[in-house]
Amino acid sequence: MKKIGLILFLIISINAFGQSAPVETNKLAELYPTQKVVSRYHNDWTQKYYPKRIQEFKKEPLEFGEIVFIGNSITEGGKDWSARFGINHIRNRGIAGDGTDGVLQRLDEIIYFKPKAVFILIGVNDLFNLHHNEDNRSLKYDKIVPSTEYIAKNILKIAKTIHRKSPITKIYVRTLLPSRREFLKEDILSVNAIIKKNESKSYYKVIDLYAQFVDAEGELQKELTKDGLHLNDKGYEKWVDFEKPIVGEIK
Repeated sequence: MKKIGLILFLIISINAFGQSAPVETNKLAELYPTQKVVSRYHNDWTQKYYPKRIQEFKKEPLEFGEIVFIGNSITEGGKDWSARFGINHIRNRGIAGDGTDGVLQRLDEIIYFKPKAVFILIGVNDLFNLHHNEDNRSLKYDKIVPSTEYIAKNILKIAKTIHRKSPITKIYVRTLLPSRREFLKEDILSVNAIIKKNESKSYYKVIDLYAQFVDAEGELQKELTKDGLHLNDKGYEKWVDFEKPIVGEIK
């Protein structure tokens, strides 16, 4: 009888600690934004694209204890980050056109699945919103971002929310990449300065991508970009080479 009891205990222990419990369908549905327009800071193109991308996430939800890359088109454009790094269970949660406000609206999935680590790169689309008259004027916004300080505080809020609700998750905040758009240069520096200054609060670590990609004129290195903003294959290779020691040490 003692042997039978021991076997049953081991079976229960394996089921409890060796596998993730299945998520109920109703609970899963609650983890994702449902509103048609999630953020009025999104431009009209993003307001249509964002819900499509959310539906893709719902079809392939996260699993417990993964590594999650959070961001916009620059993150989404990396596609299969696990393949790029040669490390299993890196999930892509980038949405083209997304801004800080849009990320805040979709944190429930990430918090629920308690990732080992999250890597955040967000904010450049907020800056395009702020500079809407200098950017593509055909894009329409319902609300205009008030300042670079607002953007940086939202990035800090994203990190702090994850830390508070999933304290086991390691949080890395990447500095905004440089751009070859002249009107963005100073504001990128302003946002990055606030990100760096607040690292001392200890709930996130800074990864200074900006310093890896900037040239002598304060712009994104020409050979690493396809359009002055987004990265080409060489740019993504440089990103992976720089971050691989950091991602590889996460246990």
